[in-house]
Amino acid sequence: MSATLFRYVVRTYVGFAVGILCALVTVFLVVDFVDRSRMYTGEGWVWSVLVLYANKALLSVQQLGPAALLLAAGAAVSSLRKRGEVTAMRALSFGPKALYLPVGVCVALACVGLIAFDEWVVVQAGMRVDEITTQRFGRWGDWGMYHTPKQWFRRGDHIFYLRSGSAQEGFVDVAILTVTPEFRLARRVDARSMRPVEGTRWKLEGVVERTFTRDGQSSVRELDEVEYDLGASARTFRIRPGRPEQMRVPVLREQIAARGEVGLATRQFSLVLHNRFAYPLAGLPAALLAVGLALRPGRKGNLTVALVEGLLISVIMWGLMVVARTLVLSERLSPVLAAWFPVALLVVAAALLWLRGEGRLGKGVG
Repeated sequence: MSATLFRYVVRTYVGFAVGILCALVTVFLVVDFVDRSRMYTGEGWVWSVLVLYANKALLSVQQLGPAALLLAAGAAVSSLRKRGEVTAMRALSFGPKALYLPVGVCVALACVGLIAFDEWVVVQAGMRVDEITTQRFGRWGDWGMYHTPKQWFRRGDHIFYLRSGSAQEGFVDVAILTVTPEFRLARRVDARSMRPVEGTRWKLEGVVERTFTRDGQSSVRELDEVEYDLGASARTFRIRPGRPEQMRVPVLREQIAARGEVGLATRQFSLVLHNRFAYPLAGLPAALLAVGLALRPGRKGNLTVALVEGLLISVIMWGLMVVARTLVLSERLSPVLAAWFPVALLVVAAALLWLRGEGRLGKGVG
């Protein structure tokens, strides 16, 4: 392929991608501001709103980036067809690769950039948005669902109720239930404080221990201080509050492992972890699919048609992701399948169009 042609297609595509992304982000921010404008009140609200929407702009770049890559691919190829440049490529014996390759390279780089952007920028921007929305404007939404400290944990045959404290400093006002394999209560220990000693051993102070036998009898003893091996180290309770979308990949992996150890739900965290890669990478097969649609026989270089096709693909993919997320949270679908199925679907569709259209540019698709 001619280097000049490659650079020309790249410039065309990048121009459309940047323009479409800016347009999508602008529309999103304007609509969001109009919808929420009544909540922005109080002294100095203008500056707070500017900071809020600067961070929302960063979030929207990540959310709308794959859609912009898709729309730009269809629009760029349609623009080339409208100007007769696809016909010129055919005359010079350039096949579909002359369009697929530069667009694919641009989108692949953009997808990798979106992954890094999400990991290092969007995570912090999301926390800043929550901070301003809750603390400055008093709109809590579902904030408490993710930031309320977890108190119930299970490890082996022990169930822990830790009302306050941390794994490093110890816990205050705790209850530890020991259950049998038949889930019958065998022992309950209430303590004023619980601090880690070494390994899985903990020092409990102000202890009231109740034991229960199979025949329904019980006994009680009170201890000022005692050590128990509870089968759980301090690291077992390293549960962090916050939205999984606002955690970096190493933290997500740690939280999935930690929550799994103590019987907390991990499916949403696993879905977010896989979507950290799957969602941006969906832009690559989506863009190649748009190129294939724009090159199909009999297609005219109509930008409106290209944008409508791109929007339809985006809506379908968004719908699949919403349904998949719901199925994951209801434990009817694995997080891995939910995250990667839309990407696989796009890959299959793009591959079928490629195989169907291979060689047709050289046979007269202009």
